[in-house]
Amino acid sequence: MNAATVGIVLVSHSAELAAGAAHLAGQVSGGTVTIIAAGGTDDGDLGTSAAKVEHGLAQANTGAGVVVLPDLGSAVLTVRAVLEDHGDAGSVLLADAPFVEGAVAATVTAAAGGDIKAVAAAAEEARHVRKL
Repeated sequence: MNAATVGIVLVSHSAELAAGAAHLAGQVSGGTVTIIAAGGTDDGDLGTSAAKVEHGLAQANTGAGVVVLPDLGSAVLTVRAVLEDHGDAGSVLLADAPFVEGAVAATVTAAAGGDIKAVAAAAEEARHVRKL
């Protein structure tokens, strides 16, 4: 992993969904971006875990900041609660983005050397990409 790239944390209610999206995005970047899946509860059920988000933030932060993409509304609440306790708010951005498309767009931008704001913007702009 390149220490100069923005890290990405994918927060999902499903461990499998988070891991799958992280795997897909990782393939796109050729492994040059740190992408952490933070899915499911601590006991393996559906839901979100503040501890997994905190751990993901620590793992993904290689010095250029971290962009967090949540899947559904209550994942946003979990991330926001964690970020309230997080020291340096400028080093972590929460992206309002489609989960899979946003993860891929963020990863491509991070792999190209984009800064934290560019990576978050790429994730958010993915909502406008048409499929048909």
